[in-house]
Formats: sequence, C-alpha cells, structure tokens
Amino acid sequence: MSTHADVPADTDVLIVGAGPTGLALGIDLARRGVDALVVERADRLFPGSRGKGIQPRTMEVFDDLGVLDAIRAAGGSYPVGMIWQDGRRVGEHQMFDPAEVTEDSHTEPWMVPQWRTQEILFARLTELGGRVAFGRELVGIAQDEDGVTARFAAGESVRARYVVAADGGRSAVRRALGIGMTGETVDPNPTLVADVRITGLDRANWHIFPPHGEGQDFLAICPLAGTEDFQVAARFPEGSSVDVSADGVRKAVAARSHLAPEDVTEVRWASDFRPRAALADRFRDGRVFLAGDAAHIHSPAGGQGLNTSVQDAYNLGWKLGAVLRDGADAALLDTYEEERRPIAADMLGLSTSVHRGQVRRGEATRQLGLGYRESSLTRETRPAPGPVRAGDRAPDGNLGGVRLFDAFRGPHWTLIAVGAPAPELPEAVRVVGGQEQASYGKGLLLVRPDGYVGWAGEAADGLSAYLARVGL
Repeated sequence: MSTHADVPADTDVLIVGAGPTGLALGIDLARRGVDALVVERADRLFPGSRGKGIQPRTMEVFDDLGVLDAIRAAGGSYPVGMIWQDGRRVGEHQMFDPAEVTEDSHTEPWMVPQWRTQEILFARLTELGGRVAFGRELVGIAQDEDGVTARFAAGESVRARYVVAADGGRSAVRRALGIGMTGETVDPNPTLVADVRITGLDRANWHIFPPHGEGQDFLAICPLAGTEDFQVAARFPEGSSVDVSADGVRKAVAARSHLAPEDVTEVRWASDFRPRAALADRFRDGRVFLAGDAAHIHSPAGGQGLNTSVQDAYNLGWKLGAVLRDGADAALLDTYEEERRPIAADMLGLSTSVHRGQVRRGEATRQLGLGYRESSLTRETRPAPGPVRAGDRAPDGNLGGVRLFDAFRGPHWTLIAVGAPAPELPEAVRVVGGQEQASYGKGLLLVRPDGYVGWAGEAADGLSAYLARVGL
C-alpha cells in the first residue's frame, strides 16, 4: 500500500476513495477488463471496525466478486446480547429477529470489522491487476463532453472517461460539484466508537450496559469476530465533548460498567460521531457518479450503510463495463441513479427507524427483498409471472441439476429457461434450462450481471431488442 505509486495520465474510470465502495467497484471493473484507478487521500486503508455487519445480500455480492471464502474465514456470526446491571448479568437480548427458512445460502448478517473487509477487497483487487494510489488528495475536478480531469494536491492530474466519487460522507468530489445533501440529525447525542483489547469480559456475548446514573448513557462492548478486539460504543449527552484519547476511552468504559480502566489494555482506534441520515440531491453530474457514503449517510444502526454502498458499486460496475467495453449506449448509465437513489432513500429510513427503536433488525435489514421492478431497465412480459418477476433479485435454487448461484457467478448475463426453449444468444449470456423451478415460474428470465431479473417472457419475443440495449 505504497503512497508513492505512480498515477497514469489517463484511465477509463477514476474511483476516488479506497473504502468498501471504491474497492468493490474496482474489483468489478477489473474482472471486466476495464482500466480503472482507485485513489485514496489517506496513506493507508481505513483502520477501524466501523461498518462491521455484512448483510446476506452483500454476502451474495462478495460470492460473485470472489471474496466470499476470505470474508467467511475472517468473521463470524453475531453473538447474543447480554444485559448487565451492577456487575451482574441480568438477561439476554436478541439483537436480530430470526430469519425464515428458505433456499437462500445466506440468511443472517456476518460480522467482519471494516478494516478486515477492506484488506480482503484490496487483496482481491490487486490479484486482478487493479491499482490503488494512496496519499492522493483531490483538489479539483473539471469535465467536458469527452471526459473528466481530476487534480491532486501533489500537482498530479488524471484524465478519465468517467469518475466515481466513493470518498465518504465528506466527499471532496461531491462538494466540488456543488451537489447538496438533504437529511436530518438522527440522534443529537455524540457517540464514542473504539476498537480495544479488554480483559475480564467473555467473547460469547455482546455486552450491554444500560444507563445507571445521573448524566450517564448506554455502553455496549461487542467482541469483533475473527480478532482479539472488542468494539466499544458509548453515547454521551447532547453537547458533550467526546474524549477519544486512550484515557478517555478507559474512563468511559469504567464509568459505565464494572470494569476498571486498566482492564482496557489497548486502544487501537477511536472516533466520535453524531448519527445523521442524508441523501445526495442527485447521484450523477455528467460523467461523475456518487456512490456509497458520498451519496447517502446512514446511522450505523441496522447495518445498512456499508451494504447499501457495496451494492451501489455492484449496480454501477456492470453498466460502466457495458458502455466502455461492450458498446452499450451511454444512456444505460442513466439507470444507475434511477435504480439506486430510491433504494438508498428506503434504506436511510430503515436505518433511522432501527436507531430510534421503531423497527427491529429483521427481514428488511437483510436486503434480500430489494429490487428494481419500477426501473426503465425492467421488462416483464409474461401475463402470469411466477413468484419471481422482472426487477426482483434472482434467488438461489436448482434447475436442470445446476445450482443457480453457481451459474450466475461471474461478469456475464444468465438466461433461465424454465419449460421453454432458449433461443440462440451471444456468448456473453450463459443458459441454464430445465422443466421446473418453483420460484421462477414458467418462461425465459434474463438475469443481469448484478443478480436481478432484467427481462422475462413466455417466449423470446422482445429479448433481442433488450439485449441490444445493454450492449449484447
């Protein structure tokens, strides 16, 4: 992760920000043969655990991007909450509603500290030949009808056909473009978050210490799966100044629990924040796209921010590839904002409701039910669709002896033919056929590279026109 890597004079796609969004997009573009460069203002990857919850839908995305085994090995399931009072355990607290039994491979959130997720994504990107240039602070951006020129503090500049702002909630790209954000303060109380080493607490529970004194607020200490660390979260009264020093973290833990300051043996990272919910007024300005926290800022409650962000990248990656490599009309890129902004708005509302205790962490937070039925890129022509219709996420299952998620894995499109003959198709479309599949009903269903059904029909009428629109 050298800060001295050279930056090229030009590239197809410049990705600003090496967080989960930028790295996931870099992976998707690299496997499509798109020349992309990721630049990061900091000298290294983000060091904290902040976005630690990976939802089932994102696990499916990581499967497709080739990092699922590493993510599974690096993390673990969420522990049961344990409530403490006066140094005693007084009861368990279920953090999540149980998932329904389905054919889906992933049904519960998986815990991996954000710093570890980013290391895994970075390793996969470099394995595919992708590049990350650290220590590059963007100071200017200008675009014309042919491309975008980005300037950095060190005097370098890069010319790109498209730019993606994945540079976080304080996005320099978004500010340079003058794109506003509309939102609200979810909670005026500042919160301390820190990664620590602690003695005297077991790792089998997420330890919760309710307020117990004048001016006190909650403390939660969660063992971070796959590490020896715990994540501390401590809320403070509105208007408080939060001390993020090692002594400050120790004092907060000792004041709200039975632990002594010296039980916190190491403070590895600490930050304070005030939960907000905000949505960018638009996700695109010409040849520049906003993704991740640059486009939407969530409360961490419910674990929606990182997941929504990775799925922004997953939606945009195949569309950039289609335009830059497959000859699709650039109008295809208009569907990015059309599809992702309503999803982001819904997830912001969900995060805020979970934060305020109005909604449990359950089916909606797993993000398996999200889809694009109203998108202009969706075509359902069957008079009697099955349970899965165009615009829906394509679920796992078995058809003709083939596991569907195995068939979907990779940057291609997939045609599911259930009780209907498949027409001749371009090489970029894989065909899976059989006589019966309960979820999909009868007919032909074309699954997009991001795992959603784009087109469906009883026969192939209209399929060729749809394929031409997406560059196939």
